[in-house]
Amino acid sequence: MTTLLVDYAPAISALGVLALLMVIQTLVLDVTGIRRKHPPGTPVLSGPDDFLFRATRAHGNSNENLPTALAILGFCFIVGASPAWINNLMLLFVAARAGHMLCYYLDLRTARSISFGVGLLAMIGMLISGFVAL
Repeated sequence: MTTLLVDYAPAISALGVLALLMVIQTLVLDVTGIRRKHPPGTPVLSGPDDFLFRATRAHGNSNENLPTALAILGFCFIVGASPAWINNLMLLFVAARAGHMLCYYLDLRTARSISFGVGLLAMIGMLISGFVAL
């Protein structure tokens, strides 16, 4: 196995967990939309008190964060950022995304915001680790 795969194994495994979370979010959103007879491709016009709205936002927010996290992780791999920092911060990011998703579903607004902030700080920490390695 290459050094990259060995050194960053937890971060790479976290990508798999992140992919699983995305599949779960897609299923929750699709099943909810089908059960509600919501026409595919039309906007969800309700507000945060509606589960379909929250499921849509949870999925959308993850889709908004995923490319940024992947770009940061790729950058960190290329520059050889500290595996210990990157692995731990990536695990924290995935845990924060899972918390954000669950808090959105359960309508726990303050906890959701905290989870979002933790995930954002984890991404910033990974980015700083990459720049330190330059």
